[in-house]
Amino acid sequence: MEAQKKSLPGEFNPAIGFVGETVTSYRSKGNDATGSDRPGGFDVWARSLELNASASVDPFAKAWVVANASADAATGESTFGIEEAALQTTSLPWNLSLTAGRFFGEFGRLANIHDHELPFVNRPLALDDYIGDESRSDGAQVNWLVPVDHNISITAGIGDQFGGDSPNPNNPGPKREFGGLNFWGRASTSFDLADNWQAEGGVSGLWNPKTQDRGGALVQPDGSTMVEKARRLAGLDFKLSYVPLRDNQFKSFTWGTEVLFSDNNFLFAPNGFPASGHEYRGYVNSLGLYSYVNYKWSRQWSAGFLFDYLQSAQNHDDETFAYSPFITFALSHWNQLRLQYTHTERSPASRLRSDDAIYLQWAWIIGAHSHGWTQR
Repeated sequence: MEAQKKSLPGEFNPAIGFVGETVTSYRSKGNDATGSDRPGGFDVWARSLELNASASVDPFAKAWVVANASADAATGESTFGIEEAALQTTSLPWNLSLTAGRFFGEFGRLANIHDHELPFVNRPLALDDYIGDESRSDGAQVNWLVPVDHNISITAGIGDQFGGDSPNPNNPGPKREFGGLNFWGRASTSFDLADNWQAEGGVSGLWNPKTQDRGGALVQPDGSTMVEKARRLAGLDFKLSYVPLRDNQFKSFTWGTEVLFSDNNFLFAPNGFPASGHEYRGYVNSLGLYSYVNYKWSRQWSAGFLFDYLQSAQNHDDETFAYSPFITFALSHWNQLRLQYTHTERSPASRLRSDDAIYLQWAWIIGAHSHGWTQR
């Protein structure tokens, strides 16, 4: 009986940590020419100020909360908001686990991680446009680890919003139907190709049958307006890793790729919004992808290259290409610098201009950090 009462000291005390991230940049064009929410020229941005805590709730469940603040481009002020607050239980039968609350839904390779965890400075264009930043949602997600010798994981979730764009607050509708929620899923697997080589792959899907005008009226370059009525997104991702059994702290290689297909339904109003009686419905099919390599040759140094391609979710004739070499210097596991150059090319349909940018990212951690910097 006494043995059953024993517990580890501090077993249920939360682990608390803080992440700071500052991005200093120079862009050759102003934001009026690039469409960025940050100014052109010289800019210093406290992009992420993140306070996180995690702990066991009981022997069968754990919980975590993440409060994040980012400096406003106009005022420079940072206000903390709850980015994640979730509970996860692993005590369900049949290899099931359940996550509920506010969390990053599992979709693709990099959508469900924080900006400072990325292997490069900026989130890939396709994730920004199709998902709207990270895959945050208020809802529930169940994961099934298939009971076979090979590693196969299947996840399904349901939630309010998915990503950074919530339903239009000016037109939320008097009553949300079941189709107004977001439904997503992912199936993934990983396996060893050889002693030092591993491969991972997955397929993901997102469906929001009735978006309730997510993001509000979307004004196009020609002055016409569209509102989103349904949202569908599919993704295919792959990762190849070289991690030697010996010297794995000093050498590694990663190649990651994700292809996304967006098929959203819009209500078009050619003469502007509100509609003048000539609106019509239609689907816009768009393709986006990113592919990157990252090579680590010592404990502190690594370098890589990111390629982005995007057809806008609102207009597949609006194409963007971006090319980004980057180099990372880890002063320690909790303190790192990254230098990146990005050349961005935009098609005439966007009515935006191509530009060049240089970024210097400095990220650091104090205390515990539950998601950390790992091989992505």
